[in-house]
Amino acid sequence: MNSTKSSKPEQRRFIGNLPLKRCFFAAKILLFTIIILNYGTTGVNAAPEALRSDIKIRNILNTLSVSPSVRIAKDPRNNILYYLKRNGEIYQVNLGSSTKTLVYDSSNHNLAETEGMAIGPNGTIYLVGNADLVNDQTKGIIVKGVINSSTGKRIWSILAQSAGYPKSKTAYDHRFNGVVVSPDGNFIYVNSGSRTDHGEVQSDDGKYPNTREVGLTACILRLPSNGNNLFLVNNRATLKTAGYIFAEGTRNTFDMAFAPNGDLFGTENGPDRDMSEELNWLRLDGNYGFPWRIGGTDNPQQFPNYNPAKDRLLNPKFGAVQKGYFRNDPTFPIRPGNLIEPIPNFGPDADSYRDPVDGKVKDASVLGQSVSTFTSHRSPLGLVFDTKGVMSPEFNQDGFMLSWTPGDPTGETLAGPFKDAGQDLLHLKLTKVGTTNYKLNATRIVKGFSNPIDSEIIGNKIYVLEYGGNEGIWEITMPTK
Repeated sequence: MNSTKSSKPEQRRFIGNLPLKRCFFAAKILLFTIIILNYGTTGVNAAPEALRSDIKIRNILNTLSVSPSVRIAKDPRNNILYYLKRNGEIYQVNLGSSTKTLVYDSSNHNLAETEGMAIGPNGTIYLVGNADLVNDQTKGIIVKGVINSSTGKRIWSILAQSAGYPKSKTAYDHRFNGVVVSPDGNFIYVNSGSRTDHGEVQSDDGKYPNTREVGLTACILRLPSNGNNLFLVNNRATLKTAGYIFAEGTRNTFDMAFAPNGDLFGTENGPDRDMSEELNWLRLDGNYGFPWRIGGTDNPQQFPNYNPAKDRLLNPKFGAVQKGYFRNDPTFPIRPGNLIEPIPNFGPDADSYRDPVDGKVKDASVLGQSVSTFTSHRSPLGLVFDTKGVMSPEFNQDGFMLSWTPGDPTGETLAGPFKDAGQDLLHLKLTKVGTTNYKLNATRIVKGFSNPIDSEIIGNKIYVLEYGGNEGIWEITMPTK
């Protein structure tokens, strides 16, 4: 997700109540919150509210523990639901009894820090994690748990791991996170987020001079699901030659999902400048613009004589602005050609933007315009589709998406989406435009989650996992045919 400011007082209170032996782990949770989720968590869990009378909501269970919940996924063979903790614990959910059972942890799969989980059509579990190395480097690790047909038990192994690459030691080290399995089960797609906010130099106090993005960052990898201990070098050309780069120019595609027609979509979290967050139709060899084009507009830092003092889209609430990362930058890399634009959103919701000319916040659909794709700082994630086509005609085979960040529905007092509430579930009505792109209409259908981080869909029920509050799992029952 977008790098996000954490609720530091709440975190400090929580850590203070822990036994001493847990403090180190709790500190790592705080670091994760700062790095991955840059707008703050909600300390009080309020029940979400449906915005339509034909949508029903119930709380399945709460998952709050020392380690935060980060992912939720179903086994496509039997629709059993699982959720993943940051520390690698995997719990199975009994929807009937609203109970949970710990089924795997780091002693099984050897990942101490996890950020991604997906389950293939044959029941194989794929986990994505990261490990810190010496000299402020990190590496990504992807493991898989394959079911042994004789014993019924999972055999865990490393599918792929990366070479070490330099962190920036800022809030913008997004690292490896989201993963999705192709419908045929032959490939997994893994997001490797950026190490910068908007393509600026991040040298780690001079340890890595003139370093912006590197070969392994700001891209989406495609790996064979039957891979065994593949090694991912920190070199973009070599990765391309090996066929491992699916798409590039992505800042942090924290979540991806396949639509019923087989097209792959990804949510994209924008920078600390007031630029729109994106939804992209992801295609092989596509370049989605980062850091030159973000949210359908140009990053001004690429141009000569850029003066941030005159930039009306810089909000002092955000870290990259406070720390002077927006600057005149004569050595900014040359822009490549054939950049792919985000999907335009024609509203009625999640479509506010700040006018770069007068600095005022405006509603695009009210003005008969679109944005590319969502209100700035919404942190879109939790993307799912009605792939089975069981919902009523209004929603049939459509997409649904969460937004992490709490915003200000009437103004812009928070470091989140302006004049936009956030923390909701959106209905995405996608329409294909020729062969080049889609357009969409976004409509809020549920509000009031506590930092929703991921979702899964089973039939006409959407299961939403929260990162904030009590870390609830909520069942959203949609109307059917």
